[in-house]
Formats: sequence, structure tokens, C-alpha cells
Amino acid sequence: MADIQAFVSKSVVFPEETCEAVIQVREGKIHHIQRHTSDVAEFPRHQVVDCGDLVLMPGVVDSHVHVNEPGRTAWEGYYSATQAAAAGGITTIVDMPLNSIPPTTTMEAWEAKMKAAEHQCWVDVGFWGGVVPGNSSELCKMVERGICGFKCFLIHSGVEEFPCVSYAQVEEALGELIGTQSILLFHAECDIGNTITDADPLKEYNTFLKSRPQKMEEEAIKQVISLCEKTKVRCHIVHLSASKALPMIRAAQSRGVPLSVETCHHYLTLTAEKIPDNATQYKCCPPVREADNQNQLWEAVRDGTIQQVVSDHSPCTPDLKQPGEMNFMEAWGGIASVQFGLSLFWTEGSDRGFTLQDVVKYLCIGPALQASLLHRKAALKVGHDADFVIWNPNETFKIDESMIYHKTKITPYIGKTLRGKVHKTVLRGKVIFEDGKFCSSAPQGNYVFASDTFKNSKL
Repeated sequence: MADIQAFVSKSVVFPEETCEAVIQVREGKIHHIQRHTSDVAEFPRHQVVDCGDLVLMPGVVDSHVHVNEPGRTAWEGYYSATQAAAAGGITTIVDMPLNSIPPTTTMEAWEAKMKAAEHQCWVDVGFWGGVVPGNSSELCKMVERGICGFKCFLIHSGVEEFPCVSYAQVEEALGELIGTQSILLFHAECDIGNTITDADPLKEYNTFLKSRPQKMEEEAIKQVISLCEKTKVRCHIVHLSASKALPMIRAAQSRGVPLSVETCHHYLTLTAEKIPDNATQYKCCPPVREADNQNQLWEAVRDGTIQQVVSDHSPCTPDLKQPGEMNFMEAWGGIASVQFGLSLFWTEGSDRGFTLQDVVKYLCIGPALQASLLHRKAALKVGHDADFVIWNPNETFKIDESMIYHKTKITPYIGKTLRGKVHKTVLRGKVIFEDGKFCSSAPQGNYVFASDTFKNSKL
């Protein structure tokens, strides 16, 4: 028994039930599971992690994180982003192909990004590639290497080095991906022309909201559905904020179109009506919308139209936000929040009748399935990585700047009280974060890939 560790809790979250269980871990993998017992008499005391009444569930997977390193490391970096993730119960992130320089649009650029991440990551990290004009010949090489999939923009991305693509360019990329089982993610907004006037005060949130109407998402999603239905390649809508697009999404899914959808914690937590003037910490694209829209998004999560909830952690340096001074139209659009996703979802979701099983479904299984990581992540199954979050769903805490690990501390959640506090984060059987402190002097993260080919690569 010397090489086996036992995690025991009175509340272990399985898909069918939450019950007492003992989970045995060997060499970083789940070795054996015993439900409805807490008997660990056969294990020496030092090999037992007794979680008591705390909930144990699979580690959260956040498949939408902008790390920005290399190139914009002042905005965020692997060390700080993955520490923040670990503090929030996340054991795997998938890094977006922008806003790093170079962006992850070629095999060479991806290798540069992995080199930048070496020895810096506190949790496991996967990678998205990017689709931009002229790089379709790179896609299959990256698929073979184990990239989790690709992302493209149908509107200006906000950075010059990651240009948007046309309908024809998307179709070309999808043609390259036919038969690969890979996936193309869409920032689904289309430019429909200027929607504000000189009379609209730039300091008011409603002016920014008016500049990114739901119609932009609706038009883009129509295009995505058409291409997805035509090519049969898996397609995914990132950060859906427009509830008016839900009927066409539901119709497409009912026809068997391989279309999946995510939304973000800020769309399920924040509302346009409560955003003050010049409060640029709330700005993101697409925008946070009204309370009625939010309610419809929650119902789409409930009925499975939306399969996952992620952070879209997109920080920047303070000079690009300047809350209270800079206006909404000139500030950077992105919300920093990777550390608090689990608590944000539970605070709002539990009041709406969502269960611990729902937390696992939307914060663990959904993102892992989208990124082709479900073969080793997001489930309490023998043979899977022993990644756990151990937390108290009933405990509340107030977000203070001093507790934030991600590099940029500007976030709309400062001062908010959340329900659901992380006590331990376990990565491949090792407790890496416990009660507000990290448990080792060095990061332990690995690369993760859409296949097992390179699963032993070390960050």
C-alpha cells in the first residue's frame, strides 16, 4: 500500500449521486473507488487525505483562458494565471491562441508558446490553435501534434496579429479539418455598421451595449450554423451572450448539426442595469446584457442548449482599463476572473436550483469534452487523472484584491461576497493548494493534448 494514497470524503460528487466514498490514487491516476464507505483502516495515516464534510469533485476545467505569454506577459503569464486557476479549484486550463505574440497559428508559434510555459504552470495546460487568413496548411500538422482545436474571429479580434476570417476562409479551414475529429471555435459577432451616435455618452455602459447589439451575434451564428451543417465538422460558439440566438441554435442542434455552445460566468452573474458609468472593469465583447437576457441564458444552460460555462479570462495592463476614468468605448474589452469561476457559478446557480452534479456537468465535463480531454480529465473514473477540488459549498467569502493571484487585479468582482470556498486543489494526486497557500515550491503542471501521444511531456 506504500504507493497508494486515499482521499476520503462524506460528500463525493458522482453523476448519479453525492455520497461518502474513498478514492485510491496511484501514480497520479485514480486506482480504485469505493462508494458508501469511509473505511481507510488499511492505509497508514500519512497516506490518507481526510476531507471530512467537504465536497470532493473532479477538478474544474476552464477551456477559455487568455494567458498572453509570450509577447504580452505584462498582461498575464503562465505562472500567475495557473496559480489563480489552482486557487479556484481549476486543475486544467486551455490557453487561447491570442493575445500572445506570436499567436498560436503555426506549429512554430505553438512550439514557442510551449517553450515559454516550461516550468511555470501550477495546473495542467492544453492549447487552442488559431485560424487566420492563409494558415490552413498548418492545421493538420497541429492536429497530429495534439492541439485541442482551433479558434477564429468573424470580427476584428482587438489585436492586429490575429486577423478575422471571411466566410470563404472559414470554409477552407473546415475543409482541412474534415475527418480529423477536431473542432473550430468561433468568436461569433459580425460587423453590422455603426449603431451609436454623437449624442450617446461614451461614459455610459448603455452606449457600449448599444454598439454591440444582439444582432451581431445572431448574424454570425447563422453563418456558423450554415458552415457546420455543410461540412459536418464540429463547431463551437464561444462566450454566447445573446439570448435571441438561442432559437436558431436549438433548431440546429435538434437537426443533428454538431454545434456546441458555451457561455461565461460574467453573463450569468452580472447585468447591464447595474453597471456604473466608466466602470470599465465590466467591459467585455460580446457585452454583458440585461437581466431578462441573463435569465434566458440560465434556462439554456439548464436545458443543455449551452453545454459549458467558462471564464474567458482576458486581462490587460491597468492603463488599458483605468476604471472610473477611461470611457467604455476606448477601454480594453476583457474580464479577469479565472480564480473565481466555481464560486461565481455556484453562488448564482444554487439559488436557481442547480446541483453539485450540474457543477460537474457544466464546469468539468462540458469543457473537457469540447477540448477532447475527457479521456483523462473531468471525471471520477478509474484510470483518469486524480484531479480534485475539495470545497465547501456553504461557506462564503468576500473577494479582496489581496487574495487575487492573476497578474492584473482589475475585476468587476472586487468586494462581492460569493458562496463556495475552495479548501484544497489536487493535481494528479498531489495537493497543490490548501487553505489559501500553495503546497510546493515549484509548479507541477503538465501539457495535456487531444490525444495521449504526448501525454508525458513536462512543462
